[in-house]
Amino acid sequence: MSTDKTQEYLVGLLDELRKLPRETGWVEFKLNNTKPDDIGEYLSALSNAAALNGKMHAYLIWGIENETHEPLGTTFKPFQSKQGNEDLLNWLSRLLSPRLHFHFYELEYQGKALVLLEIPRAAGKPTSFSGTEFIRVGSYRQKLKDYPDLERELWHIFETVSFEELKAIEHVESERILSLLDYPSYFDLFDQPLPSDREKILARLEEDRLIIRNTAGGWDISNLGAIMFAKDLTAFKGLSRKALRVIVYDGRGRLKTIREQDGRKGYASGFEGLIEFVNALLPRNEIVGKALRKDVPMYPELAIRELVANALIHQDFSQTGSGPMVEIFSDRMEITNPGIPLVNTERFLDTPPRSRNEALASLMRRAGICEERGSGIDKVVFETEFYQLPAPIFETPDGSTRAVLFAHKAFNDMDRTDRVRACYLHACLRYVERNPMTNASLRERFGIEEQNSAIASRIIRDALEDEKVKPYDPEQGKKYAKYLPIWA
Repeated sequence: MSTDKTQEYLVGLLDELRKLPRETGWVEFKLNNTKPDDIGEYLSALSNAAALNGKMHAYLIWGIENETHEPLGTTFKPFQSKQGNEDLLNWLSRLLSPRLHFHFYELEYQGKALVLLEIPRAAGKPTSFSGTEFIRVGSYRQKLKDYPDLERELWHIFETVSFEELKAIEHVESERILSLLDYPSYFDLFDQPLPSDREKILARLEEDRLIIRNTAGGWDISNLGAIMFAKDLTAFKGLSRKALRVIVYDGRGRLKTIREQDGRKGYASGFEGLIEFVNALLPRNEIVGKALRKDVPMYPELAIRELVANALIHQDFSQTGSGPMVEIFSDRMEITNPGIPLVNTERFLDTPPRSRNEALASLMRRAGICEERGSGIDKVVFETEFYQLPAPIFETPDGSTRAVLFAHKAFNDMDRTDRVRACYLHACLRYVERNPMTNASLRERFGIEEQNSAIASRIIRDALEDEKVKPYDPEQGKKYAKYLPIWA
């Protein structure tokens, strides 16, 4: 909802839009119709129409006459407008679902004041306003539910056209491709020599669908190419909010921020630098334990790598107003991405991962950034056990997925919930290793001495009561009993 386009670009865009036929589903011309409800419904209708027409964006322009496409000017001032006591832009954004990263632009065109609203295409599901989905039928705005054929066609597009296939930027010359994408890192990550010829570089990027030939000449950069290898994600306005944000807080809450940094590079080209940056921000601890020595990182690097990679890969890109985030507190680290996981959080360890973004996941695996098989969560749990940290938490707040790593906590400082969670994840880890949990294995996980086996027994009893684990063989005596996660 900002202004990140040059006047020259906007004038050129308006020149092209004015050449379009009168009835174009993804473009609407208005003079001074500024009713907030109408604008919201147009946002929904045009966003859905853009998806139906294979366009990256739809446009609503004030100040151009609909019949002749002549510029007459408008008095509409979107940045000064309100709905009730709320700014118009915030009000519109709040009532859209999914939230769209739309942009208003005020400009002068042929001596007239115009306003252009750029609207991203719907992705993943139809865009709705105030709980209702709209669509353009001819030059009219209609409720999508009243046109079942169009609704089916729209859902078919969502199911068959992935985020990675969509275009991040269109009609780009060869020289600009090489200025926007970090192509040397592409060849480095895949251990290939860098071609000396520009055409060979472009041909290799085309093979992986990072760029696509444009029928009108030049190239299009796919979302996959931009999100993986952008030199600067802010150059791709639809993806700028998908850069990973790192925030360090003072204490255990979010009241005071010490540092905040947004990533700029693509996920693949910037991953190693990102992990180094995060690790440099983490405090180091002097902790005594079986696997710990003085001056060690508060969290295992391998666990951080796996969780950050998962957050990047498994996010829901249709949630355009939010992106992945790492938050560092004095006692924990939270890694969050938009979107509910496709598998139950209780089954992260044993269920094969399912991703909304298979092309992205495949390329990240090929680059060695994440696991070829498995979600890597088993590694996260193993690392926290090896360093005798509290068990991680996997949760789904407000339509997002969050993994929480905790700083070292002495066993006596762990409460019942901490211990049962650790017991459950330990049982899950042992299950995927085909080796059921025992009292002895749980003692080792917590660093409990053998003579204190009753403590481990108490934790197992609590986990049984909470229906987190179950006996491997109900007939077996307690002394040699084995246990499985409850779902096994």
